[in-house]
Amino acid sequence: MLRNINKTFPMWIRRISLSHQKKKVYEINGNIEFNDKVMNGKGTVVVNFHADWCDPCTILTPKLIELIEPIETLDLAIINLESNPDLADVFSVKAVPAVFAISNGLVLDKFIGLQDIKMIEQFVEKLTARDTAVNSKIEDNSVNLKVDDSTNSKDGNVKP
Repeated sequence: MLRNINKTFPMWIRRISLSHQKKKVYEINGNIEFNDKVMNGKGTVVVNFHADWCDPCTILTPKLIELIEPIETLDLAIINLESNPDLADVFSVKAVPAVFAISNGLVLDKFIGLQDIKMIEQFVEKLTARDTAVNSKIEDNSVNLKVDDSTNSKDGNVKP
């Protein structure tokens, strides 16, 4: 009996620790999932349209995963062109790989085809810098809603 507990305990711990991690790279398998995770998702999502037969896609996808995984503010959605032709039509994807940066339902930037590594790194850095600037602007514009009672008199009139 003790052996069974020892064997299942590490698996149980592993499941708990993995359940708290946010999945940053995911494959999209339909319109509903695309709307939930990309169009209505929080933060910026890099959408990678690819195909299994596409050699440049097999080079680009692992590179995007490597660049985006460590960045807290970016997610990567991978969409197989052949499994999701309707999504490819919405974005007018005519060639693969096609990469779009989407935030709050808006396309921020895109590139088509296999680019050199410096250009891809600049693409990711630009998105990261944008998200950092947006987050700091939100913090700067936050409103303090604390009411100052010193300006009101007991009769309800505002003191000069």
